Amino acid sequence: MLKFDVFGKTMLVQRKEGAWLLFIDSGLGLRSRVFDVVIPTELTEQDLAGYLDDIFHEHSSEKHPHVIALK
Repeated sequence: MLKFDVFGKTMLVQRKEGAWLLFIDSGLGLRSRVFDVVIPTELTEQDLAGYLDDIFHEHSSEKHPHVIALK
């Protein structure tokens, strides 16, 4: 499971059966699947932050100007 700060919101990306699945992380151990964003299967792990930045750029702010991969 890969974790990202997407303009202040924690999101998780999981590779399952060749497809990328996107989730919103509640921070309390709960996650909800995001069905309206499809991540192309050919993207690599290194491409995900840039892709999420492109998709969610309207949520950018001075406080959260970029998508950041988290550990």
